[in-house]
Amino acid sequence: MVNAIFVVPYALETTMRFVKALAGQPGVNLGVLSQEPGDRFTTALGSKLGCYHYLRDPMDTDQLADGVRSIASSWGGRVDRLVGVLEQLQEPLAAVREHFHIRGMSLDEAHNFRDKSRMKDILRANDIPCARHGLAHSSAEALAFADQCMPLVAKPVDGAGARNTMRIDSRDDLAGYLRTMPPSKTMPLLLEEFIQGEEHSFDSVSVGGKHVFHSISNYSPTPLEVMEHPWIQWCVVLPREIEGDEYADIRYVGPRALDALGMFTGLTHMEWFRRHDGSIAVSEVAARPPGAQFTTLLSYAHDLDFYDGWARLMAFEEFSPPARRWSVGAVFLRGQGNGEVKSVRGFEEARRELGGLIVQSRLPEPGQSRAESYEGEGYVILRDKETAKVEAGLRRVLELIRVELG
Repeated sequence: MVNAIFVVPYALETTMRFVKALAGQPGVNLGVLSQEPGDRFTTALGSKLGCYHYLRDPMDTDQLADGVRSIASSWGGRVDRLVGVLEQLQEPLAAVREHFHIRGMSLDEAHNFRDKSRMKDILRANDIPCARHGLAHSSAEALAFADQCMPLVAKPVDGAGARNTMRIDSRDDLAGYLRTMPPSKTMPLLLEEFIQGEEHSFDSVSVGGKHVFHSISNYSPTPLEVMEHPWIQWCVVLPREIEGDEYADIRYVGPRALDALGMFTGLTHMEWFRRHDGSIAVSEVAARPPGAQFTTLLSYAHDLDFYDGWARLMAFEEFSPPARRWSVGAVFLRGQGNGEVKSVRGFEEARRELGGLIVQSRLPEPGQSRAESYEGEGYVILRDKETAKVEAGLRRVLELIRVELG
């Protein structure tokens, strides 16, 4: 029996899919640490929940250690796995693992993935192509970097999901950004070359330090462009064919980057660019499952429940690489304007026209607040054997479906 503790700061729907998958593994005794009420988990998991402990702040390392200690005492002192899917949790989890000698990613390795400046230093030291970058502890250092590299992107060192990330096109733009987010010794600012080209992801599985699986996705447009233009809706396509020459460079570079950063066992999400001249550059890597419904997209593309696959990987360090059977794509629906969702138009027409291409959807509900992220208020997922049909279907969804705000 594997004694596993899942740290769940927020019982969001996607997070709970991972929790349920781990709880459902034969041979796993599951404990949960969360700031959410315990009945959220007893209702969702029933008898599959072995133990629950409330934490006021699951992100706090000391509280996390106290919670692990409490659950361990009820299990005779043994904890075999300590996991969580939130990116901001990875360093606290690693610190507590080291303290209790729990198998899993170390704090040093977790820091390689969370500190984006350190990450790029490691990648560059291993001859892995990535954007030029600088770490600014003061406004003067930031402006000095801008004199050497423009346009650029400014972001927090431990950023995630394009939050607080901005494209900077001039020194004056940077000065304005610095007035709202001034860097300091304790809160430095990461500045990167703004790479112009196409953005992609490289989602992969490692087992025991060996690269065993990868998936490649194409973004249209980049998440940063979506955040900058509220009227743009983001699309993601997982092409069916990813083993040809078109992606040979990232298939070579991706595993090397993971090795350099210290990935041993886990599901990771890497974002990378192809410049207009054809060269590639790794943007950043997260040592956790991908967000934005990507785990669902992976499941549809491979006829495999990747939530269950992740759970087996974390509990038993086992993963059977599936074949890529389908092309899959998603449109993330974003309302036009301000205010709450008033209505959604065009979905029934899209369903009649596209038929079996649509395999899953979540439409925004009237009264729903406008989303602040590039993921929008809802999504539509399409699947077909032919990538071109999926791409054409996504374009048609963009033409037909409208989310009205007001």
